[in-house]
Amino acid sequence: MKDILFLATVWLMSQHLFSQEIIKINSEYINNETPILVQKPSDYSQSKKYPVAYMLHGYSENYTQWSKTTDLQKLANDYQMILVCPEGFTTYYLNGTGGRPQYEHFFFDELVPLVHRKYKVDSKNIFITGLSMGGYGALSLFIKHPEYFNTAASTSGALEIDFENFKNISNLFFENERMTNDLKHHLGNPSDNDWNRFSISNLLEQHPDFKKGFFLDCGLQDPLLENTLKIKELALSKELPIRFAIQRGGHNTEYWSQSIVYHFVYFKQHLNQDEL
Repeated sequence: MKDILFLATVWLMSQHLFSQEIIKINSEYINNETPILVQKPSDYSQSKKYPVAYMLHGYSENYTQWSKTTDLQKLANDYQMILVCPEGFTTYYLNGTGGRPQYEHFFFDELVPLVHRKYKVDSKNIFITGLSMGGYGALSLFIKHPEYFNTAASTSGALEIDFENFKNISNLFFENERMTNDLKHHLGNPSDNDWNRFSISNLLEQHPDFKKGFFLDCGLQDPLLENTLKIKELALSKELPIRFAIQRGGHNTEYWSQSIVYHFVYFKQHLNQDEL
């Protein structure tokens, strides 16, 4: 009996081990080796196609943040999805200016083709989510490329790229101006290159034909709540079929570990059943 239990335990551990991997792209757009954590369902099969959910990390973190925030294996198993967690550095998932890293190009010209070549992807069911900086990235990439994604979600999103707002938030979180300094390095000086044009509110105005819905949530005690509320009101004024949730919580792992589950419930409701 003990031998059977031991073998079962080893089998389960091996399933978990082989269902998660880290791949690396020597990116010409990032000019850096870019790691990506990929989590597959434990029963991943080459004979089946799977929805994909890209999960973007927050500022000052990296591609492993989601694996430390929630149980990726459980999410992949419960929703039968391939989870892709790419490194975003401090780019806000944007193309930089003046020869700086081109993250949006990296995402669609290098990462996406690799994911579709390497894994059994259901191309009609692609989702994207993120927290904080990643929440911004998820909505930004979705609004600019709605043809690729079914829908998107943002938790505690840094959705408005405003210099004074970011400077205040940076001083609050880090007691220095590292956030605005990093954005200056990536986007250039805000006086020369208007950062506000990158804000989700402005992206929605710049893409009047964008009609898809998305999921927004934020904690009541989160200093970025105002960003989420602004996008909520703008989306409703444009009659976009958004989903919105708010609950007690701050800008922290405890909140995100709970909020991410709602994103996957929402994604499940937006599955295209043609290939499933």
